[in-house]
Amino acid sequence: MAEAKKSMGFDNVEDILTKIENKSLKIESLIKQYKFIEAIKTALEGYPPQDERCKSANWIGVHKALMAIKDVEGMLRSLDPQYYDILMKYAYRGLSSGNRTTCDQCLKIHEKLTEKAGFGCILRSLVDTVNTV
Repeated sequence: MAEAKKSMGFDNVEDILTKIENKSLKIESLIKQYKFIEAIKTALEGYPPQDERCKSANWIGVHKALMAIKDVEGMLRSLDPQYYDILMKYAYRGLSSGNRTTCDQCLKIHEKLTEKAGFGCILRSLVDTVNTV
């Protein structure tokens, strides 16, 4: 059965974790090059699977990219609207962390993103219980 899943395009958790780690390294590299917009786009690409280890590993890279953003409005101007809903989900994940610095940044992102994308972005991110982050 596992072999059948793999042949249909499903990766095992270890393969997915390796891909997420590679993505995190790319995000770190982009941040060091001051390419913050590219880092956030890379971080938001693709949903991690529903495995909790994969979600946690993916959050680390997204968190680094979110915390590197200094100009939230500029980031949102440069970001394609297709990323708005997933960004809102990660803003809520950051707010739930309880870390003051993370919460401050995510609250700033939430405010500016709501201004830019409207309340529908909030609703879509909250009612989508299938693609959780």
